[in-house]
Amino acid sequence: MAQALGFDFGTTNTVLALTDGPATRSVSFTSSTGNADSMRTALSFMKDPMLGASVLKVEAGHAAIRQFIDNPGDCRFLQSIKSFAASALFQGTLVFAKRQTFEDLMEVFVRRLRAYAGDAWPADVGRIVTGRPVHFAGANPDPALATARYNEALSRLGFPEIHYVYEPVAAAFYFAQNLKSDATVLVADFGGGTTDYSLVRFETHAGKLTATPIGHSGVGVAGDHFDYRMIDNIVSPQIGKGSHFKSFDKVLEVPTSYYANFGRWNQLSIFKTSREFAELRKLVRTSLEPEKLETFIDLVDHDEGYPLYQAISATKMALSAQEEAEFSFAPLGPGGRKTIHRRDFERWIADDLARIEGALDEVLERTNTDAGTIDKVFLTGGTSFVPAVRRIFTERFDQDRIETGGELLSIAHGLALIGERDDIAQWTA
Repeated sequence: MAQALGFDFGTTNTVLALTDGPATRSVSFTSSTGNADSMRTALSFMKDPMLGASVLKVEAGHAAIRQFIDNPGDCRFLQSIKSFAASALFQGTLVFAKRQTFEDLMEVFVRRLRAYAGDAWPADVGRIVTGRPVHFAGANPDPALATARYNEALSRLGFPEIHYVYEPVAAAFYFAQNLKSDATVLVADFGGGTTDYSLVRFETHAGKLTATPIGHSGVGVAGDHFDYRMIDNIVSPQIGKGSHFKSFDKVLEVPTSYYANFGRWNQLSIFKTSREFAELRKLVRTSLEPEKLETFIDLVDHDEGYPLYQAISATKMALSAQEEAEFSFAPLGPGGRKTIHRRDFERWIADDLARIEGALDEVLERTNTDAGTIDKVFLTGGTSFVPAVRRIFTERFDQDRIETGGELLSIAHGLALIGERDDIAQWTA
């Protein structure tokens, strides 16, 4: 049988894996930023006179981020394109006057990965096994639409067989390779845009691993939401959120819609050319705290979105290991350095945690499963290191039943392993 390719197309990162005998290996990529076993799910497009007027220089992953940072006014940057997959409202976006559908963007992204992989890309791929969340991100997501779009994009690349497996099921399969006995396993997969749960019964019959899906659930909340909560509480008040301006004889609050642009750092580059940003500039003259809005404008003008998110991410990671951490971001001036306490961070994300826990309740209640009957709990994804997230599980399950590992790799490698099985239909979504 031709080789199977496991494709973990993530909101934040993308990983591809292949089987290598009884084991698996990640596909490695070499771009202008070096070598990596994963790629940020991002694209950048830029005109290049050396390529001709009708050809764009396209980069993916960290190379796309680098191209965007180096050429902020000349580069069109897109990240987290997976978050548009299930949205009927997203019919495409203009990239240098050419309309690009979701299918176009996904195809371009995979083609760039194939180019970066070079000889590491398998010559004979019989099937591609693609992960999909239990619930796609966004308002009113349409999973059938997302699957149709995936199919169209991947078919253009010539894959003879295309299969879909729930991401937490793939992670469960990866984890199950190390099980010593039959077990009921709960997998919690914390991605960038979604949190997904899968409850699976693994048994071995005649030396062959079998699985019986028990239930799934998910919610469109994960690590990216935590980052935004931090920005909204640490940064936004320093750049004018909650401040006021004069309008004739009235005193009004600065519109909060301006600050929603921090939901994703690359949105700031789009905001920079918008009518809203022009209106924000005018508000400085009538603001009661003009220096705050001036700082906001400086952040946008100097394309500080990506460095800001790096600083936020570093602080969040530090808070996973200690009770307080230093947030440091020089472009904010004197307010750009402050101590952040874990208790405050947990208060900011309380509503998100409630939704994550609610999805866990849902899968247990829907399947009539008592927590005590679950043999193993496998937590995967970087957000699983957040102490408040781990407490959701340690308060329900004994510590010796909880395991972690393969935060970036487990889904792709599980997909590749499933792709080599004759009974693949048993595992597909």
